[in-house]
Amino acid sequence: MVHPFAKSASLVAAGLCAATFAVSAHAQDSKIALGMSGWTGFAPLSLADKAGIFKKNGLDVEIKMIPQKDRHLALASGAIQCAATTVETHVAWNANGVPIVQIFQMDKSYGADGIAVRNDVKSFADLKGKTIGVSAPGTAPFFGLAWMLSKNGMTLKDVKTVSLEPQPAAQAFVAGQNDAAMTYEPYLSTVRANPQAGKILATTLDYPMVMDTVGCAPTWLKANAKAAQALTNSYFEALEMIKSDPAKANELMGSAVKQSGEQFAKSSAYLRWQDKAANQKFFAGELTQFMKDSVPILLEAGVIRKAPEDLAATFDASFIK
Repeated sequence: MVHPFAKSASLVAAGLCAATFAVSAHAQDSKIALGMSGWTGFAPLSLADKAGIFKKNGLDVEIKMIPQKDRHLALASGAIQCAATTVETHVAWNANGVPIVQIFQMDKSYGADGIAVRNDVKSFADLKGKTIGVSAPGTAPFFGLAWMLSKNGMTLKDVKTVSLEPQPAAQAFVAGQNDAAMTYEPYLSTVRANPQAGKILATTLDYPMVMDTVGCAPTWLKANAKAAQALTNSYFEALEMIKSDPAKANELMGSAVKQSGEQFAKSSAYLRWQDKAANQKFFAGELTQFMKDSVPILLEAGVIRKAPEDLAATFDASFIK
């Protein structure tokens, strides 16, 4: 005869086993690998990770630090399902056969991206024939440089470029290499801190063209709308935490890029994170207009060979409602 306790124990074990299976199946569903960089504007995602916001919302998010120039390869291979990048980069990926759908806006740069030049450079015209350290085509600094030059009647053909990621570009410039550097925070502050090396000729305050969104692979998005919604909500909750507990939030965000909380707060003063209301406004028209404006510059810079067929297919505003 089976002892009643043994029977109930085996039922409990079976129940636990089923529950464990359900939990692991659930965790399976909500696993997201997200590609990004140490750019200050992406920090609320690091915060959502470090402060347990993702976990609270039923997500298992693996943040993968991948240079912007390689992020689309990770997306195409399925190594990541979602990525944070600049709006025109989403345009370029879609145009170049790596579909991605933008679901929420993260930040707008207000002086956090800029071009550092030697002290004798008075205007963009003085950069003719000069050497500029800038990351590869298909990245925000490369596009930013192309955009700024185009607004000054020049193109990339008027300058020489040396391929350097934002951090080494700033370090090389401060060390006396190259005539200029296109970079962003927290690395642009290296230049601000070394006025003897040079000055900042222009930033996104003068040329507002750096804005970031998070996008996901369309097939993944269709199958995982709940997880995408939880990801979007987590971002907005991270912004709430930045408001309600700035000291702790800055410390956590800074630790992801080896900055103190105070240093991080200084870097982030040059951008604006976009809350739900700002997102709704942006997705209602500004996003499409900016994508249209970026296409000729992406074509001229050789980043894309043809415009994307349908800009409306590159975003989905339902997650920020």
